[in-house]
Amino acid sequence: MNRWKCVIADDEPIARDIIQSYCAHLPYLEIIASVGNALEVKAVLTKENIDILFLDINMPVMSGISFIRTLRNPPQVIFTTAYKEFAVDAFDLDACDYLLKPFSLDRFIVAIDKAVQRLQGKPAGVQENIASSSNDSIFIRAEGKIFKILQNDMLYAEASGNYTKIVTVNNIFMPSMTFSAAEELLPKQMFARVHRSFIINKNKINHIEGNRVYIGKTEIPIGSNYKEGFLKEIGL
Repeated sequence: MNRWKCVIADDEPIARDIIQSYCAHLPYLEIIASVGNALEVKAVLTKENIDILFLDINMPVMSGISFIRTLRNPPQVIFTTAYKEFAVDAFDLDACDYLLKPFSLDRFIVAIDKAVQRLQGKPAGVQENIASSSNDSIFIRAEGKIFKILQNDMLYAEASGNYTKIVTVNNIFMPSMTFSAAEELLPKQMFARVHRSFIINKNKINHIEGNRVYIGKTEIPIGSNYKEGFLKEIGL
């Protein structure tokens, strides 16, 4: 079995100790360093090839999110934080997972499994939560069940912490998958990213008004970075 090199970065010693104790339960994880700020991580990365980085967000000198933006080829990143409002930013950076403190050992293992799947060349969110797909439907795992969703029934997908909320004509599903993984599943000829937190079904657009698109009665913001591309996609 492969051994994966890990670094823990958190300014709270107790938080570092908890992650280290969790890692001790998984013999294929090797802790290379446990540090208190992002710049110490930088020093480690210049000397070692790191596979998984456990990264707190609120740290002195530089936040975890700002630090990841400085890296050209980051390792698999698992953010660990007490603040859920950073989840969207984390997943926009293609983070492997986002653990909200305090997190349990079983939730930690789920995050590790996602990272290992990526390291082995398997898309984590897709492999874990999608049973299969066809040209007109997808299957997702949620609430311990497998659901078939017709693409034409989907209204929009929304980033929601460790989950992606998928809203259909009749239901709302919350599979544990990254927003980027959800985006990869949905065909671009039918779906469009209109905001860092929203993907919409273009066939379900009611109307567009200013920086808002209406899917039925739901008002969805259009992000400034996405507006021009979105309008081109719909021929405007």
